Order: sequence, then C-alpha cells, then structure tokens
Amino acid sequence: MNRETGADRICLTLPTNRACPAAISAIAEEAAYATRHFGVEVRLLILDSSDEATRLEHARVAAGLPATRNVVVHHLDEQRQRAFLRRLIWQAGPAEPDRILDLMLPDAVSYGSCTNRAFLIASALGCRSVHRRDSDSAYQILGGEPAFPIHHELASLGKRAAEASADVSETALDPAHAHRPVSLVGSSFIGELSVDIDEIRRLDEGIYHDVVSLWAPGHWSDEQKRQLVEESFKGAGTDRFTRDHSVLTLVDPMRVDMCNISFHHEVYERVPLPPATSTIGSDYFLIHLVHDAALPGVLHNRDIENFYTPERRTDAGFIAYQTRFVKFLLSMLYFNFVYDGMAEAGSALLDDHEQLRPDTVVGLLRGSTGLDRTENLWRLERVGISYRKLGGRYEAFADWLTARRDQLLDEAESDIEDFALLIEAWAPLMRAARDHGIGSAGG
Repeated sequence: MNRETGADRICLTLPTNRACPAAISAIAEEAAYATRHFGVEVRLLILDSSDEATRLEHARVAAGLPATRNVVVHHLDEQRQRAFLRRLIWQAGPAEPDRILDLMLPDAVSYGSCTNRAFLIASALGCRSVHRRDSDSAYQILGGEPAFPIHHELASLGKRAAEASADVSETALDPAHAHRPVSLVGSSFIGELSVDIDEIRRLDEGIYHDVVSLWAPGHWSDEQKRQLVEESFKGAGTDRFTRDHSVLTLVDPMRVDMCNISFHHEVYERVPLPPATSTIGSDYFLIHLVHDAALPGVLHNRDIENFYTPERRTDAGFIAYQTRFVKFLLSMLYFNFVYDGMAEAGSALLDDHEQLRPDTVVGLLRGSTGLDRTENLWRLERVGISYRKLGGRYEAFADWLTARRDQLLDEAESDIEDFALLIEAWAPLMRAARDHGIGSAGG
C-alpha cells in the first residue's frame, strides 16, 4: 500500500526475452486502466532478458510512455535483476547461495524463474498481488476498447469469497470455502496453440494424438488420454470476446493460462514456481496448488490473444522449443505424482491459519524423486518413433534426443530436487524482500 495516498499497490508484470514494444505500450494502457477504475497504484514491472539492442529499444518505449498518476514503471535488465537477487540472497542467508542465484536467474530460459523474480520484486515493492502477461500475446478489442483482464482481477482478488460473489456473474463454490480469500483470478487465450506443435497436427493427426497424450499418467485409459488431447493447449478456442462473464469457483488449471493470470500475495509469498530451465509448463504449478488446496478463484472470459513470434520458425528456434516440449513431457512423471498427492491432501495443504504449507509440498516433491524412470524411457521412445515418422527436421530432432537421453532423464529428476530446494529457501528470501525493499535496482 502507498502510505501517502492510501492506495493499494499491485504489480503488473511483463517478463520478456524478445522484442515487444507493442506489448509494453499495451500493458501500460492496462496499468492506466487499473488506476482509473480501481484507484490502485500500479508498479509496472518489465523484466527484460533481451539482447542489448532490444533492451535499448524497450527502454526508449518505456521512457516514452505517457505519464500516468499512480503508475510507476520499473524496467530491469538482467544485470539489475542479478544485483537485486545477490543482495536479497546475502540478506536471507540460504545454505547454498550460489545455487539459489542460479535457480532464480539461470542462463537458459525458465518460465518459472522469471515469474519467481517478479514475485520477489513485487514483495520488495510492497505490492499485494502480481498480475502476469506475456510478450507474445495481445488484448482483444471490443467496441474499440481493449478487454483488459485486470478488470476482473481487481474486482475480486484478495476479497473473501463471500464478498466477491457480488462482483461475478455466477458462483459455483462450495459455501464451506466462502470465508477464504480469492487467491487467483485468471482466464485463457484464443488464437494459436499455447504450445507450438500445431505443425505436427497438420502433418498427422494420429501422431499428434500419440505425442500430446504422453503428458498423461501412464496408467490412464485410452479414453482419458483422448479427452486430455482434445483439451490440451487450445485455451478458449477461437470464440471472440463479446461480453463479460465470470465465475467464482475452484479454478480448473486447464481453463487458465499464465499469460492471463493474477495471484494474491498470500499464495506466491509461501510457495514459488518450479525453476526448471527449457521446460514449458514449468510455471503452472501454483494454479494446481491453489485448486487442490480449495482456495477460491475467479475464472473470467477476457481471454488474451496468443500468437507466435518468427524466432520459433528458425531451425535454432525449432530445436529449442521442441526440447522444451519434451522436457515438459518428462517432468510429468514427477508432477503427476505430486498433483495426485496434492489432490488427496486437499485442505490439508493449508495450515491452521489457512495458509499454504510449503513443507507439505516439499514432502511430495522429494517423494517423487525416487520414482522408477521406466515411464520416462517409454516417453522418449514414443517421441522418437513419432518424430521419425514425420521425417525431415523432426527425424533429425529425434536423433538429437537419442544422443541426449540420459542427460534429459537426469535433468527431469534434478529439476524436481531444485524446486524443493528453492521452496525451502523461499520464506527467508521473501522476508528479506519485504524488509529491505528493492534498493538501487528500482529502475
């Protein structure tokens, strides 16, 4: 909260590693909308991992944004992010400080790590919530006006569910949970698949089914896998936004996307996201945790429009993205185990104060690391067979996978161990962020 104005302070964040001047301008408009309609102070946080020329262009765009009362822009390159993290880690004093720094700011792409940095910086800035968008997406337009998701996010996030019910279109929440705060507000996307594998579907529907079904638990029936494939990566389909609709509920993780999400601070200050590198889907963990702990959420329909950037069409981009997809498939051996455990635990994921229990999550993660890898060997074999049938660069990628089989299997397990380590270090990091602020990295 801003002590001078009394306004609640929120963090609207845009992590990026690519050129996105249009996205920066658009998210600034969303920040201005939030201040006008909800009276909040917005810290617009651009976490920039782009190359130097792109960062300079982003800095020019950010500096040229219209001055808006109660909107403060923080544009942080990796050097400034690293300085902030080093100071925070030194103050928190974790057992493996260099390892924690690597997990928070790795050399490779990490969807979870970039959002974890946003969580820590938001807490250092005194924000009560984080609202995340992506640089390869855009807002839908209705009647000449952008359909900003923050409209629904600020209407409900942090309120007791019983109070938030007055601000939604319908309620589908067990009254037993009505005293809990709304911990997540989100929606999905329209447009291209969230995972860039539509070329496989165009080439061969059967192979597409075989590959996508590999993220299901191995024991699932064919019908369960068919339904999963039908729902996977499509978001809200192609239906355009025409009018608002929102539901107070336990939000189904399959119905929201991390390009269109917001979390209350009581969620991300307790548990971070998995810091796995080169792994799509590694940033969806908290959506599952909020759902399984029976923390209320709001699902709305201001879907964001997803598109692909040209980089993915290059040979290097193809290999990088297919690697992220395969590593996602391998991660599911462990996460399916953890998700089953969280679903079984239910409200036991909360302590006596109805706060998330990090120790329970750590226990499930560490319990998963002893799983037999046979299922993951099978996944790699199935991907290889499928991709060789497709031929061309898919066949070449299958050969690349075969040469790196053991490395990928080891990484899938060590990624889980790293996540458990980060959760154990998270509370001291958060305390240091709240106590010491952002310092000279403020931007």
